[in-house]
Amino acid sequence: MYEDLLSRWIEADPLRMRALHLAFELDLPDWCIAAGFVRNLVWDKLHGFATPTPLADIDLVYFDPFQVGPVRDRELEAHLATVDPSLPWSVRNQARMHERNGDAPYVDTLDAMRHWVELETAVGVRLNAQKEIEIVSAFGLDTLFAKKLTPNRLRYKPAEFSARLNGKNWLWTWPQLQVDA
Repeated sequence: MYEDLLSRWIEADPLRMRALHLAFELDLPDWCIAAGFVRNLVWDKLHGFATPTPLADIDLVYFDPFQVGPVRDRELEAHLATVDPSLPWSVRNQARMHERNGDAPYVDTLDAMRHWVELETAVGVRLNAQKEIEIVSAFGLDTLFAKKLTPNRLRYKPAEFSARLNGKNWLWTWPQLQVDA
């Protein structure tokens, strides 16, 4: 139910569809656009916002164990910026992010997302080979649509969760959210 609704919302959003098509053209392995790209859209819709909340960045994540250095990510960001400078891309190969996070190596993008700080951020979207929307979710969509903010108990870091909660002003932007700490 939630996946269909989310897919319709994304299809109706020209900016998000433009970003998805640009990401699709890169032909990256195991990719999706995640985090605020999806989360913010859902919270905007559930709060009845007529205008989407501006995106601080567009998190394009992928998994390529053969090109793990950050140089490739910078090259992809530079390319995307030349194609559409209005979109604030942040590209990260999840095959190396375990090092930054102090985790065991991840096996794919979904596994990396299972280590993200809050459950509601660990949701992504991509276009399949037929250019149809696919939802990628490490923990399902229930808490996202329930307007919750839930720390990831599998990677429980309360200080980091608190810092993100305060630094991103989520409760101010979307006042109906409930912290499920």
